[in-house]
Amino acid sequence: MLAVGVITGIIACIIDIGSTWMSDLKEGVCLEAFWFNRDQCCWSSNQTDGVCEQWYTWSRLFMNKDPTGEYPEAYFVGYIFYVLFSILFSAVCVLLVRMFAPYACGSGIPEIKTILGGFIIRGYLGKWTLLIKSVGMILGVAAGLSLGKEGPMVHMASCVGNIMAHFFPKYGRNEAKKREILSASAAAGVAVAFGAPIGGVLFSLEEASYYFPMKTMFRSFFCAMVSANVLRLLNPFGSDHAIMFYVDYKAQWHVMELFPFALLGMLGGIFGTIFNRANLYICRLRKTTWLGRYPVHEVLVVAMATALVSFPHTYLRMNTSALIRLLVSQCSPGDDWSICDYRVNTSDPMGKMLGIYPAGPAMSTAMILLTTALMLKLFMTVFTFGIKVPTGLFIPSLAAGAIMGRMLGVAIEQLVVAHATHPFVARMCKSSQPCINPALYAMVGAAATLGGVTRMTISLVVVMLELTGGLNYIIPLMIAAMVSKWTGDRLTNGSIYEEHIRLNDYPYLGGHDELEHMWIAADVMQPSDPDSPLFVITRDGMTVADLETLLNTSDVKGFPVVVSQQSPYLVGWVTRRDLRWALDRDRQLDLSITDDSPVYFTDYSHDFQSENSGLTPVGLKNIVDLSPTTVTDQTPMETVLDFFRKLGLRQLLVTHNGCLLGILTKKDVLRHLLRHSTQNSS
Repeated sequence: MLAVGVITGIIACIIDIGSTWMSDLKEGVCLEAFWFNRDQCCWSSNQTDGVCEQWYTWSRLFMNKDPTGEYPEAYFVGYIFYVLFSILFSAVCVLLVRMFAPYACGSGIPEIKTILGGFIIRGYLGKWTLLIKSVGMILGVAAGLSLGKEGPMVHMASCVGNIMAHFFPKYGRNEAKKREILSASAAAGVAVAFGAPIGGVLFSLEEASYYFPMKTMFRSFFCAMVSANVLRLLNPFGSDHAIMFYVDYKAQWHVMELFPFALLGMLGGIFGTIFNRANLYICRLRKTTWLGRYPVHEVLVVAMATALVSFPHTYLRMNTSALIRLLVSQCSPGDDWSICDYRVNTSDPMGKMLGIYPAGPAMSTAMILLTTALMLKLFMTVFTFGIKVPTGLFIPSLAAGAIMGRMLGVAIEQLVVAHATHPFVARMCKSSQPCINPALYAMVGAAATLGGVTRMTISLVVVMLELTGGLNYIIPLMIAAMVSKWTGDRLTNGSIYEEHIRLNDYPYLGGHDELEHMWIAADVMQPSDPDSPLFVITRDGMTVADLETLLNTSDVKGFPVVVSQQSPYLVGWVTRRDLRWALDRDRQLDLSITDDSPVYFTDYSHDFQSENSGLTPVGLKNIVDLSPTTVTDQTPMETVLDFFRKLGLRQLLVTHNGCLLGILTKKDVLRHLLRHSTQNSS
């Protein structure tokens, strides 16, 4: 766990540094030290007007002019460089993914959920995936695409956990033990993404993991703590990363504001539903039409369109994290942003009483820009999530929600200003304190929208608290998260990650999957007909040739071991992988083993050996699981579902009085659920 946490923190630090530097490279370069980003380049600047002589925009470098309205040609040069760098970074990113690690695309969270549920995706957590995912995150964020690196951080950390598990046979050879490491790694991924170690543990518990015992919780806590501290120690930008969007509001919220907060929750749920449905529609088009045959061209088109739209827009050109930080920050007298334009009149007694003032002329422009930013952000993210580059949803969702919340906050603020003399306003607002804080609405809106997309609740609130440090605002965050989930669940079934799991046909049982009728295991097991053949191994009486034939004529993942065909009492379970490995190993070690050599899966007697004199017996007892998980044929399917969910099983053996009747796999259960839901809908 220590190694996983340290390595995850180091990689996250490299990703942070690289993405920040390359993002600034789209707009200019530091000539004194080209490896500095804009903030580092301007640390030594003593100018207070915001101008940094050390930082050269591309138009200033080539034309000695800054890209302002006074010099249209300089603006055009800056525009061209911005678009070209965006296309270049995107092209390199998609080519790396396509050529070296196809599994490095996307968020990775749907697949991590599936793997933690007991399914194995070979190569998904390998070394090449880790390398290309990390480089791809840097390039994707630097390209200015409407994505975040927070979701892919979970995939990256899980790759680290999987690679480290192979150095310890206790974990590398046991898939159940390995999943415990992956659960802790997922927590570390969220911890380094947001600087939220406790939120990372709860994310792994609520969103990622099927099975989460106390020892896994402690490991997750330790791993998240180590990774977050390593990132904080190595981060060259100081300790700012510890609280990404720190807030320090002077005024408290009012009880009557719970209604607008609940409204934000409802809007967040609706936004999440619109996004989820639109994104799934686009992803289905990729899978079923010509669009999916040209992934490189699609990425380049999306990158070019995003850059063309973002550069002229004040808020979209900003780094998305910087935009969120601006929206959740309270205005101060020195702010020159248009969203902080108020007609402050210190001699106005009503303004002093409310702590707020009428909006200035630039505020209307800001609201128009924020409205267009919200629509464009939704449109761009719908097309971006699912293209063949590492993509995350957390930051774009937070940005959209913060925009929505800020606009609602300003509207309510101006409504209070317009009715300042109303008795209700007088009772609600205290003297000399801001009555309504639009920045708080931005924070609540960000949580509501992320909750509407992902359907997280507990972990979402804790992540937002760690992101902002706003412990006083836990109640508004809880209300928004709860209403957002209620609204989203009412409109669609499951989060964006579960929808993508179903789209990709992964064998995953969600927490909302239920069976309304009293089905039993015998109704779902395979084979459904008792007279149909079932691939089994007898504990003795089979030869090496029989087992080779069984392996070559079947594609199942494992075989039940029974006493005999006539007496199918269950003895144990052998996986296909272990059987193949054991046969190949024994043949290499003992050349006297032939196709006619008898194979036994239990202790054999001297009588058995004498009956096969002249043939070298093969003992495979050590690969037999003598205590496989079983259910009876009359076990209710609700209980079977709990077995699969809580134990992360891939199959269950169905018996009657100790005799094997059939096998229940997770895919069998999913097919039955799909058939059952289709019948109900029709």
